[in-house]
Amino acid sequence: MTKTAKELARVAITALEEKKAEDIHVIDISEISTLADYFIIANGTNRSQIQTLADHVEEALGKAGLPLKQVEGYDTANWILMDYRDIVIHIFDKENRLFYDLDRIWRDGKLISPKEL
Repeated sequence: MTKTAKELARVAITALEEKKAEDIHVIDISEISTLADYFIIANGTNRSQIQTLADHVEEALGKAGLPLKQVEGYDTANWILMDYRDIVIHIFDKENRLFYDLDRIWRDGKLISPKEL
């Protein structure tokens, strides 16, 4: 049985929570963009944690049957972008999250509490 984007977003959020990601936001962009259904934005406290967050998300979504389409920024780990087609995950360090402010840029989307998924 194929999981929905919403169910897979929940898997990703759980993986982020398990590794202590900070300030997890979910933006439903399905009605304003064809890029994806959900943006998940989180941050870590240091390079190692940010990479661990990305690794754990990749493992969890892989087990759920969703392969990673593309990843950017893993080596520098100040902003890792993980593209899963219907879900795009952004894992930042605190400084870059404030600088790029995706929450503001995508404010036309619907902000959803991770617990609502």
